[in-house]
Amino acid sequence: MTGDGNPTAAQLVVTVPQPDDSGANTADRYEWQAAMAAAQGLSLYLDAIDEDGRLASDEDRRIICEYHEDWVAVHGDNAVLVSGKHRDPEVGAYTTINQLADKGGLAHLFLRWHALKEKPTCKLVTTGGLSNGAPQDLEAAAKRLRLRRLANETFSITKQDVPVVNSLHSAIRTYGESHLPREWTGEEALSLDEQKTQTARFLSALSIDHAQVMRAHLPHAAPNMFAKPVVDRLSLETPPEAVWQAVLGLFRTRMRAAGPNSTGALPTVFESVIGTGVPTVEDSERALANRIVTMQDIHIAIVTATVNPGAYQPIAPPIRMTRAAVKMAAGECSDNSIERAEQLRRDYHRYWHNRMSGDPTAIADREKFRRLLLRISDKATTPKVRASSPWGAALWNELQDVIDGIPAEEIPVGLDADLLLGGISDLANVCQIWFSERFDVDAEIARLRARRGTAA
Repeated sequence: MTGDGNPTAAQLVVTVPQPDDSGANTADRYEWQAAMAAAQGLSLYLDAIDEDGRLASDEDRRIICEYHEDWVAVHGDNAVLVSGKHRDPEVGAYTTINQLADKGGLAHLFLRWHALKEKPTCKLVTTGGLSNGAPQDLEAAAKRLRLRRLANETFSITKQDVPVVNSLHSAIRTYGESHLPREWTGEEALSLDEQKTQTARFLSALSIDHAQVMRAHLPHAAPNMFAKPVVDRLSLETPPEAVWQAVLGLFRTRMRAAGPNSTGALPTVFESVIGTGVPTVEDSERALANRIVTMQDIHIAIVTATVNPGAYQPIAPPIRMTRAAVKMAAGECSDNSIERAEQLRRDYHRYWHNRMSGDPTAIADREKFRRLLLRISDKATTPKVRASSPWGAALWNELQDVIDGIPAEEIPVGLDADLLLGGISDLANVCQIWFSERFDVDAEIARLRARRGTAA
């Protein structure tokens, strides 16, 4: 409690029950949200450590996962409710305030903020972006109102902010209808002007981070974006990827309320004994222990990654040692393309082995087919394809397009487009087709074998 007996935002967060369940999450949504929460956790950690990388014994910064909102950042008496909303590229930016209230979760954020007596601040973290017009106007109004609140100015809604406040108030009533506070419904409800003033106060507590990294790019971007600043600050030689995976794993666990609890799964026995009093703030926070990530937790994760970075590094795929695979890898074809090419090459060999077992025309047909494939390769290796650097993946895609366009009558009986690609892979294996500029393939294979032997 504060000196005047009023609970703080941090105390309310852990003592006030959730007014409603936030609903089911898909695995992809959990993963992205866990990553965004981990990024904020690392940011809090960076603020918490001193110049020597040490945490104070009474450091209390922490993140509570999947409670009230997607997560809540807590420090001292303060709390920030965070709603994390991934928005796929094909959906595009938020174009209306209604979309922000509904799909962006602002209506839900308002309801949780109201239930917590308007004490926390609020943040929307999203990939969506804000289009010109009403969404950007809302963000600008929130900044203006926030500056006036921080300056302790008399709170008022200026003429400039009226359209945004009116629109957001209407959207909250629409998309939060089933859980609207009592003050907004019934005969004794606040007047519309009073509700709009409350909406403006919510805006003054709101910030929007609308340019976060997309889910598809997160595995590659996150280590350098979020973990490297911590690695650099601590002067660690640990790869940022290892630190990121260690901390992300911590948040993945807490997001599912699967973290450690001092009492494990033991049931509570004397929870309703008369005279014991209501649970304290400490009791309430203890009950949420398996959802909470502290700075000490993050510190331990970083130390663990530093001691054993290999445990958090992604497992390297097996190195293909065929000439075709090494040449495609040099052209930066994807692992999937290389695996497919290798399989199709085996199928191609099987086809000709079966033909030659009893067909006297097979040798002539195979030579004719080889010339066809070389012509296809020559046609596909255009200056446009080679303009990209590296150009192996572009050539592989172009070869597939050219092959798909070959008339059926030009393809030997029993072959199909996939086996033609197998033939391309076979010609690459004998160095008649390249996916990059020429290099010493055998020397590269020897180098890869030596590296694999050293790693073993």
